[in-house]
Amino acid sequence: MNKSLPELPPSVEIQKIETRVVLKKLATTHAALAELKGISSTIPNQQILIDTLSLQEAKDSSAIENIVTTQDEIYRSNYSRQSFSTAAAKEVHRYAEALKTSYRQVKENGFISMKMILSAQEVIEQNKAGIRKLPGTVLKNDLTGELVYTPPQRYDTIMALLDNLEKFINGSIPYDVDPLVKMAIIHIQFESIHPFYDGNGRTGRILNILYLINEGLLDLPILYISRFIIRNRMDYYRLLQDVREQNTWEAWILYILDAIETTAGSTVETIKGIKRLMLEYKSKIRKDYPKMYSQDLINNLFRHPYTRIGWLEKDLGVTRLTARKYLETLMEQGLLKKIKAGRNNYYINPALLELLVEGNATG
Repeated sequence: MNKSLPELPPSVEIQKIETRVVLKKLATTHAALAELKGISSTIPNQQILIDTLSLQEAKDSSAIENIVTTQDEIYRSNYSRQSFSTAAAKEVHRYAEALKTSYRQVKENGFISMKMILSAQEVIEQNKAGIRKLPGTVLKNDLTGELVYTPPQRYDTIMALLDNLEKFINGSIPYDVDPLVKMAIIHIQFESIHPFYDGNGRTGRILNILYLINEGLLDLPILYISRFIIRNRMDYYRLLQDVREQNTWEAWILYILDAIETTAGSTVETIKGIKRLMLEYKSKIRKDYPKMYSQDLINNLFRHPYTRIGWLEKDLGVTRLTARKYLETLMEQGLLKKIKAGRNNYYINPALLELLVEGNATG
């Protein structure tokens, strides 16, 4: 039976949360995050990482909610132009847009508000249903239909818990634990409040990234732990429920730390690969086609694993004829590959796409 959800901080002693095992794990997790933060700063145009890697997080976070799409579908879509290859790809791009918008707000404001989280959920769901006002929401096992958890039902209770959570996130409620331990506590509290009719999981995973940004542990929204959760989904839900029912914090926190450390490591390798490829493309184009070469061209080819003539035309400020000539030349040299989808021609950066797919397979 579910007990009423208590406010934060947790009532158990900190020593039962920051155990010896947790403290040991924190050292390696922080080292992995620091390496990721460091290498991300070495990319001259950081929008490349934000655009490509946020879509990977969006793809995996959406897949947890059974919104499944492919690399091909998401990269043939473009949010700013409201052009989407499938309905699932549209949802993935909404998530990425919510993540990037919230990231900019946190960087500007220096704190995380529930208003900001609500705005992210509105972008994801494309509605203004907002905080749950009607009772009846329950969480069930997808396979058996068994009732797993009943979140708070009353609107005033939900709002009080969210107010408490906002204060806890931003330090108004003192709690002397490591920021990564605090992130694990924040995540489980948000998911247990379950404040929205839909989009709670995806919004909660955005909150994870925003918290790391706000704490200065990351500079860019590029840590996509949704990939880890997908591969360890049963453990994720089991550990969530164990904390709710038995206050077994250590195993939950170790799970989150492992998720951060593992995905930070794989993201570092992906960024190293992107840097290597950018240098290769830059060197070859500048050597063989000096009149064509520009940093804006390189940026376009790596911000858009699938680019189009119109996108290059806009980014470089050249004519459509010139943009087409550039892309066709690069295709003939094997740096790009052209595919036709409907009426549109896409010029794929195959080396970059392979790198992203490999990262998805090994992260």
